Amino acid sequence: MKWQYAFCSLIVAFNTPALASDTNQNLKQEVEKIGAAYAESFNKHDSAGIAGLFATGGMHVNPAGPRTDIAEFYEGAFKAGLDHEEITVDQVWPLGGDTLLAMGQYRITGKNQSGAPIETGGIWTSTDIREGGKWKIRMLSAMPKPPAPPPK
Repeated sequence: MKWQYAFCSLIVAFNTPALASDTNQNLKQEVEKIGAAYAESFNKHDSAGIAGLFATGGMHVNPAGPRTDIAEFYEGAFKAGLDHEEITVDQVWPLGGDTLLAMGQYRITGKNQSGAPIETGGIWTSTDIREGGKWKIRMLSAMPKPPAPPPK
């Protein structure tokens, strides 16, 4: 009987990394769906669509500070001339059954009021939760890439 417990323990021990890998891959796909919907809404200037990806009480944090008025924030971005966003998902970490952390990169382009090109990009991080059976953004942080150091 003891050998059966030992055998079962070995099976579990050797399959746990595979299960964790599958879980992370599935979560990454879920976050990629959110990222694709986010970029699609951004590229359509659909601020309500972006806001709909956030959980109740969701927050966007950037160098200007935290914001909970998500739709209004993006309306301002569109008025400033930003009109295209690309998003990648680099890492996803589960924090339990209904919470995860994610990290990736973004690139936003457009033209300002005088027609000059605008381009910015950086790293984003998010804490996502399951709300109403769907993954939603609880807090999104966006940090622009710092300028390149001057040549020596």
